[in-house]
Amino acid sequence: MNMTKTMTATAALILLVCGSALAQDETPAPAPAPQNNVSAALTLTLQSAGDIERTNETYQCSNGDVLTVQYINAAPNFLAIVPIEGEHHVFATTISGSGARYVSGPYEWWSHQGEGTLRDLMQDEEAEPMLSCTQASNTP
Repeated sequence: MNMTKTMTATAALILLVCGSALAQDETPAPAPAPQNNVSAALTLTLQSAGDIERTNETYQCSNGDVLTVQYINAAPNFLAIVPIEGEHHVFATTISGSGARYVSGPYEWWSHQGEGTLRDLMQDEEAEPMLSCTQASNTP
């Protein structure tokens, strides 16, 4: 009986050592590939001492596009949501000499006296804007 217990203990020790070595040799499973059809939602909470104003402005662009920009004014935060190539980008206001200048990543949306310009700031300063637009009138 003593011999059986020793063999069982030896077998268990061999399994433990081999199992540990096998576990170290295993390569981790590859991460699943990202899905291209994933959608997400963004909720942004702004607190303001005053009223929060939300407006939509429609612009007619020189290339024929119609652009609807959503402005959210919740002092001290002033945002513009601008559609670019099928995606909505959230722009934050920044310093400007005149008008309202907003930036989002490499993009700049500048609106002034009914005109709007969308630029890619990664382009040369002299490059033509991506879009040049005029605010559409609500009167017939």
